[in-house]
Amino acid sequence: MPNLVLVGAEALRIEDVVRVARESAEVRLTGGARTRIANGRAHLEELLARGERIYGVNTGVGGNIGISLAPEQMDTLQHNLMRHMACGTGRPLPNDVVRAATLLRIVTFATGTSAVRNVVVDALAALLNRGVTPVVPRYGSVGASGDLMPSAYIARVLVGFGEAEVNGRRLPAEEALESVGLRPIHFAPKEGLALVNGTTVMTAAAALLWIDAFYVLRALLAAIALSVEALQAPLMPYEPWVHQSKGHPGQIAVAAFLLDLLRDSAYVQATSGQTSYSLRCVPQGLGPVWEALQDGRAVIEREINSANDNPLIDPETGILYKAGNFYGGHIARLLDTWKIDFAAMANWGNALMAVLVDDKFNSGLPANLTPQPGVNCGFKGMQLSVTSLACAVRHLAGPSSIHSLPTDQYNQDVVSLGMHAAVTAMDALECVRHLAAMLLLTSAQAVDLRGGPAKLGPGTRRAYDAVRQVAAFQDKDRAMEYELAAVTARILSGDW
Repeated sequence: MPNLVLVGAEALRIEDVVRVARESAEVRLTGGARTRIANGRAHLEELLARGERIYGVNTGVGGNIGISLAPEQMDTLQHNLMRHMACGTGRPLPNDVVRAATLLRIVTFATGTSAVRNVVVDALAALLNRGVTPVVPRYGSVGASGDLMPSAYIARVLVGFGEAEVNGRRLPAEEALESVGLRPIHFAPKEGLALVNGTTVMTAAAALLWIDAFYVLRALLAAIALSVEALQAPLMPYEPWVHQSKGHPGQIAVAAFLLDLLRDSAYVQATSGQTSYSLRCVPQGLGPVWEALQDGRAVIEREINSANDNPLIDPETGILYKAGNFYGGHIARLLDTWKIDFAAMANWGNALMAVLVDDKFNSGLPANLTPQPGVNCGFKGMQLSVTSLACAVRHLAGPSSIHSLPTDQYNQDVVSLGMHAAVTAMDALECVRHLAAMLLLTSAQAVDLRGGPAKLGPGTRRAYDAVRQVAAFQDKDRAMEYELAAVTARILSGDW
């Protein structure tokens, strides 16, 4: 099967976005998209020919809506939109987020509602297919008229402004285009506005976070399962009847995931006394996270395939709609709730880490999981790092969307802050990924001290082996940052 993503026939799924963003799948229009795009553009030109006053086409934008433009100024405005928003700050967004955002703009344009020309859509696809990735700073968007500033940093490369990365080299945009056989295009009326006006970048981040959050959650659950074995905890808390009796699908799914990992283990006990909540209540505590991620798919995929521009034109009837589909409320709210979920994951990992390293609670294992405590500190430092990460995630978990401030001459008097929610969610998940890697290293150490991997179930043995492929047993104190980075990389690649 060719590595190809077709846009325009069927709704895209998150996995399609990942294929383009991370696997360099080719993007191609299909399914009548070109006809819809051409129809939308034709309707816009008919309205202009009749002398209609159209926002952002023959008027100023935002608070300048009352200013009419002469015909010779209309193209200039579209390019000035790129120039005046060249004031973003912060380190660049990851390339996969930028590639995903570029794809999502193509998907929006394929609806025909943005009234751009096919040449603009082709130019965006060429960036993806030829490996040209615009350099986009993290800060500048308030998520109201969509992700104006980061979207402008993508769009301006099409006309030869800004910078882009090609084969790992950061180049001036025109040079980057030329290096892959492309030339700058020229924006016609409305096209600059259509390129920046929408929820493109925040939704791109959310789609990739959805994949990555499941990777981290599964890795955390694998570390918990290894901990259950190392601490010889009972299996009863994960039995299906318990969770079916409560009925929450995420709780049921997490319990089943743990049972599958722990099946045929010689360490776990069928029944025993009650253990701490960090072992006994995993389905009830982390099941809501699993469920929230599953439920988030529909929200993200609706936004991916939406018309999120303004104004919109119905490509069939030609009716022009002045509305607000660019507002990022759905994605902002989703990402804000995920940040709370990431904090729950971090709190869980921190609590279990405390049980594992403390000889008062770890069922006879040595303090800090070192064979010779005292002269060796073992995993004491790693516990400190886990706690630091948990505190960082809790700090990042505050909702972004409630911090709305008016801007743009009170045109944008309420804003979604969806991109703020995205960057803080990205930072929070990175912390949880590192935390999960530390818990995997710690739980593997605990298994070795308990008696080794021979008694592990097949599921946990796979997790244990994945750790031990990059990190050996710690018999005495040593620096472990490179081993930690290797385990973190395995989580990022979805190994668990």
